[in-house]
Amino acid sequence: MSIELSTHPLQSAAKTAIRVVDPETHEEYVVVNASWFDRLKEASEDIDSLRETYPAVDRTFAEGWNDPKMDEYDRYEELRVCIDGLR
Repeated sequence: MSIELSTHPLQSAAKTAIRVVDPETHEEYVVVNASWFDRLKEASEDIDSLRETYPAVDRTFAEGWNDPKMDEYDRYEELRVCIDGLR
């Protein structure tokens, strides 16, 4: 669906997004330049594809995170303060 708007709001949309309110439902919409929209859509698809990797990353690092040596890492700030106090 396409709606033709006057040129004044579209000139400002070229530089920034403009908000449009449906007078009946009071729902708000944002009008952006099509090239901006395409870049936003592409970026959002990249994020979705990255989310698919989360379970594999969690499995990969779980082994190291469960290592008893990680207890020392988890206490890093506490241990650093103790060491700094000895200097």
